[in-house]
Amino acid sequence: MNGDSADAGAGVPRLRLDELLEELERRIGEVRGTQDRLHGLLEAVLSIGRGLDVAQVLKQIVEAAVVLVDAEYGALGVVAKAGEDRGLSQFLTVGLSPDQVADIGELPSGHGILGELIRHPEPLRLEELSQHPASYGFPPGHPPMHSFLGVPVRVREEVFGNFYLTEKRSAKEFDAEDEAVLSTLAAAAGVAIENAQLYEEARRREQWSAAGAEVIGTLLSGAPRGEVLELIVRRAKDVVAADLAAVVLPVEGSEGLRTGLAEGLGAEAFRGASVQRHDGFVEEAFGAEAPVASVDVRRDPRVGESGAAWSGLGPAVAVPMGAGEEARGVLVLARAERGVPFAEAEIAPALGFASQVALAMEVAERRRDAEAVALLEERDRIAKDLHDLAIQRLFATGMTLQSAQRLADRPEMRERLTRAVRDLDSTIKIIRSTIFGLQAPETDGERERAGLRARTAETVEDAARMLGFTPALRVEGLVDTSVPLPFADQVVAVLKEALSNVARHAGASAVDVHLTAGEGRLALTVTDNGRGLPEQSRRSGLRNLAQRAERLGGALELGQADGGGARLCWRVPLPGHPAPSGAGA
Repeated sequence: MNGDSADAGAGVPRLRLDELLEELERRIGEVRGTQDRLHGLLEAVLSIGRGLDVAQVLKQIVEAAVVLVDAEYGALGVVAKAGEDRGLSQFLTVGLSPDQVADIGELPSGHGILGELIRHPEPLRLEELSQHPASYGFPPGHPPMHSFLGVPVRVREEVFGNFYLTEKRSAKEFDAEDEAVLSTLAAAAGVAIENAQLYEEARRREQWSAAGAEVIGTLLSGAPRGEVLELIVRRAKDVVAADLAAVVLPVEGSEGLRTGLAEGLGAEAFRGASVQRHDGFVEEAFGAEAPVASVDVRRDPRVGESGAAWSGLGPAVAVPMGAGEEARGVLVLARAERGVPFAEAEIAPALGFASQVALAMEVAERRRDAEAVALLEERDRIAKDLHDLAIQRLFATGMTLQSAQRLADRPEMRERLTRAVRDLDSTIKIIRSTIFGLQAPETDGERERAGLRARTAETVEDAARMLGFTPALRVEGLVDTSVPLPFADQVVAVLKEALSNVARHAGASAVDVHLTAGEGRLALTVTDNGRGLPEQSRRSGLRNLAQRAERLGGALELGQADGGGARLCWRVPLPGHPAPSGAGA
């Protein structure tokens, strides 16, 4: 009995000892678990702290948050900076498969529970999401979610975004320790994001600076405007990772704007597109001193009827290319639909780049104007020398030869002197035509394309291969300035056809081409010393020449040349002048 009582009494302390051991074991496990979480938190902080790329840092932060609090789903919502109704500009998720993301459709913009943390940036824990007053359900295709933990992420005391964690794996809900761990991670994340942003800003400013230097160097080297615009668009598009870049320029002599060059997504809709000033998103930037941004340009009320041109695009910014009192154009940058909006750190250097480029464009234009003035002055000098020296000497030589004619006894000698005088007269006419060309001012459009005088000379040179000799060319009047481009195109086409006919049918050894513009008329005369016009021949080519003249209010004349051969004269009135009587007279 006593022995049994002793054994029973000894069992009570043993039982209590077992309970104490079990409690101690549990406490040790908790401590070990806490140490493991702290170790994991430290590793996460070190991992995200080493990153310098903002996008990569944000991704690592979300992944670390999901692991630390044992959540099934996690997200980091970046809060938009503009507007009073601040929504989410980015939403990075972990735990959702690509199919689930596709089924959900558009990512949240910051309403419901997500907006609750935007409006009240304090930690929020919920056992059941659906029971919160701000909750209004999930969109179709969204996986079920119950427990919730949200913590704001601050950068420089300003809310950058929020952690959103749902579905605690190992428990029914998130606890205070989860909240503490996530808050600690959020503090470390803020520092890491700030460092990455500072690095990215410095790198982007360096890229903008390099791009500006390259464009300015190209401008000042005298490169064509098209090449410069292409370089501006390409460099700006690369620096900010835009999907579309375009330069919109003012239309000279009007109140309109026209796209000078566009590259990227939807560029076809922008190329050559015209708009009116003071009406729309781009026009607002043209008259502004700062960039004009839009989170979703397709739905921007400023776009108006031109919204179709922005199809497939979302965030956009229009940067004025300012140089003086008025902008010289607008640099348009846009990203694809649902893309990341342009941050202030991206837009500010873009404004500096655009201003530098605009200033360089103005300097380059002034330099070209100065060079043009110098060229015109040199042309005037040459023209005066030709007139005062060369023509006067030719006149004197002609008069001497005319005097010698009276002293020549033989008819052959008189004939040779007569031909020499005629040749001198023709030479004087050619020099006078050259003087007209030297003194004619060039317009901006004519600097960028060959004038009619040069095109005519080139056509005559090309005909030498067919004819076996080079035709004589004489040009009189201001053909480069008084003849519009459509008329010049017709002249070149008529000249090619006429010289081709001579090569095929005339058997000529000499051809004279005379182009003149004056007194409101444009005339092209082609004379050859060949076999003349046959009585019956195919006239389809000549009919085409006649029809070209008739469409312009002129006429075509065909006849025999003095001394044999054929003479073709194509005459039309210039714009603003009536057709001459007799059509081709």
